[in-house]
Amino acid sequence: MYDSELSDFSDDDDYDALIQQGSASMYRSDSGTQSVPDGAETVFVKDNVTIHPTQYASEGISGRLRLFKQGDSLFMTWIPYKGRSSNERLSDKDKNLYSIRDLPFSNVRSICGHFRRMSWQYVILVTSSGIAYPTFYFYSGGVREFLATIKQHVSLVRSSEDANLFLVNEFQNPLQRTLPLDIHGSVSVGNLPPPTSVASGAVSTDFQEENDKDMNSRYSEPQTIGKQRQKHHDPARELSIQVLEKFSHVTRFAREATSQIFGESFGDVFASHETKHSQLIPMNQPVSKDTSRVNEVSTAPSSREMDKLSLVWGKPRQSPLALEEWNTFFDSEGRVLDSLAARKRIFYGGVEHNLRNEVWPFLLEFYSYDSTFAEREYLMSVKKTEYETLKMQWQSISKDQAKRFTKFRERKSLIEKDVVRTDSALSFYDGDDNPNVGLLHDILLTHSFYNFDLGYCQGMSDLLSPILYVMRDEAQSFWCFASLMERLGPNFNRDQSGMHSQLFALSKLVELLDTPLHNYFKQTDCLNYFFCFRWILIQFKREFDYDSTMRLWEVLWTHYPSEHLHLYTCVAILRRYRNKIIREQMTFDALLKFINELSSHIDLDSIIRDAEALCICAGENGAALIPPGTPPSLPIVDPDASIYQPIDDDEVL
Repeated sequence: MYDSELSDFSDDDDYDALIQQGSASMYRSDSGTQSVPDGAETVFVKDNVTIHPTQYASEGISGRLRLFKQGDSLFMTWIPYKGRSSNERLSDKDKNLYSIRDLPFSNVRSICGHFRRMSWQYVILVTSSGIAYPTFYFYSGGVREFLATIKQHVSLVRSSEDANLFLVNEFQNPLQRTLPLDIHGSVSVGNLPPPTSVASGAVSTDFQEENDKDMNSRYSEPQTIGKQRQKHHDPARELSIQVLEKFSHVTRFAREATSQIFGESFGDVFASHETKHSQLIPMNQPVSKDTSRVNEVSTAPSSREMDKLSLVWGKPRQSPLALEEWNTFFDSEGRVLDSLAARKRIFYGGVEHNLRNEVWPFLLEFYSYDSTFAEREYLMSVKKTEYETLKMQWQSISKDQAKRFTKFRERKSLIEKDVVRTDSALSFYDGDDNPNVGLLHDILLTHSFYNFDLGYCQGMSDLLSPILYVMRDEAQSFWCFASLMERLGPNFNRDQSGMHSQLFALSKLVELLDTPLHNYFKQTDCLNYFFCFRWILIQFKREFDYDSTMRLWEVLWTHYPSEHLHLYTCVAILRRYRNKIIREQMTFDALLKFINELSSHIDLDSIIRDAEALCICAGENGAALIPPGTPPSLPIVDPDASIYQPIDDDEVL
């Protein structure tokens, strides 16, 4: 059965179309200076393929990606030529540092290819030994052509478990080698490597030795994800359901499955996103034993000094923003004169509850700070009509249609089950036939039609509930929620890319800001930080009471002093209980139980102060550890290209 699946692509329309086009798009002549070995044939060339060593989109390194055939083998090279600004060219030294030369596809295990309509295009290559290369961004398109060319020369099959995952030279049961939300047999769990710690300046000797050995290989390799270990389990079929819908009931088995996902899909975080100040470890160089350079560059204090940070940088909380003061931020026509000053004021004090319905649309970016009173009034009238039109799309579906519309039935059923359980202890949502519960249902179902690709996942009702509670208007609540989901939607992606990138960034920030805690998590096999999954997924909604949650959210939505303050909030909470965690020698299961039991026992104001202090302390070093596009950052989009790419989600190659 699987042999035929590996070789039969007769139903792949995109691939057939590319073959019929001939050499126009896939086999282009090489007019550049890059050379290939004698006797090799170039089969694909793509310029402006970019990697991002830091989180800043403007600092990408662009290069030429080439596929060439030599004998019966297919190879890939990527040679950078354009540096960190549009007109800067790389030096020969930097070219040699970042180049990837003669990577044989016989050593490639899988390729994760993303070419969705409302997102950027990129690929991640993972080798047979579990090594992930930096993410290659195709901002001008070309991922499908890239994959189609590979499929002409090696065995390439799309995973039946993940539509974005393609298995290379896989002649076993493909289900056994996909990213395992459904796991068969053993699970390979990759431990994260101990990269250079900015806080301590220490470098792992074991990691260095591995890199020294890799230098003798034929082609350049990025940092390894870690030694692979095999853990055997009796797999349960029910664990194939989305982890997003089971975040409150995480088991050891799910943790290890997630470790595998992390190891294969996002190992490039460690290879391509290091600190800005020359702390990048080149792909083809070992880690230096000389730590003097690291200590010279780093300004981060030690963990002991970090304990006193909130006394130095974490400013005291202020009283909530009131209407009279809020009005002082506007000019006569209704424009906010200084949006940064307004956001800073909200960050340090929050907003009085009766003012939130005016302030939140600005924080959620539904209203522009430079819009006038008249423009906002007109926008709301237009959006109200648009919402009613969207709502009619599902209201007009007859019972007969619904029988033939599986996705609609499934989403509607899930939403109906979730809304009756969402914040039912709150009087606003309490009671049978509560109209506000009906509004939750209608808004969520309408949004699943508005963003049909994202659909509905458990947890979204938690994010909508406070918005509806504050806005008390159906249409306005919908558009504020839709704006929030533009940033947090990746948390609910099927491939969990948004969650993966945030958990990886969190692990790097803990390593930077609290080395003892990082080392403890490393010893106890907790470096995947899956115990923080719920915090990030629904923005601490279950950790604080309702009013405190709203205060925290409006602080996070200011994006001051960082878009990713929620990650520093995670670090602040973990640091607060670090001594208890280490003293009691908590393993993953004990740690997960402890974290869940912290709910309603965390002092919000002190944690916000600590998070601010940690963010200021980490500075650019911390910002550089967070990959580009990590939620709640908006996706990276080529300014010269539309985000609405004419690619159907069901198309393959």
